[in-house]
Amino acid sequence: MTETITGEVIHVVPPEDLDDYELDPDLQSLAETRYVLVCRKGGRPSWVERIVAFLRRTPIEPVTLVADRPAEEGEDVTASVESTGVTGVYDVIEFR
Repeated sequence: MTETITGEVIHVVPPEDLDDYELDPDLQSLAETRYVLVCRKGGRPSWVERIVAFLRRTPIEPVTLVADRPAEEGEDVTASVESTGVTGVYDVIEFR
C-alpha cells in the first residue's frame, strides 16, 4: 500500500558507504546500491513545536527511506512510499 511521507533529512548514507554502518541485514539488502535517508517524520518543527516536544518529552519520530537519488541533510522531502518488512523503513516510489 502506498502512502505519502514528509520529513526533514537528518542523515544520508550513500551506497558506497553502506558497509561503514552496522545496518540491519534486511535494510542492507534493500539498500544495496541505493541511498538510505534518515528523516524526522513530519518535516522541520518550528521553535515552538520543539519546545513543546521537549517539555512533553515527545521524542522525534524517525523514518528511514531507501531511495534511488540522494538528498541533502536539512532538506525537506515529500515522497510516495511503500512499507517494507523492516519497521520504520520505507521504499521510495517517487519524490514529489
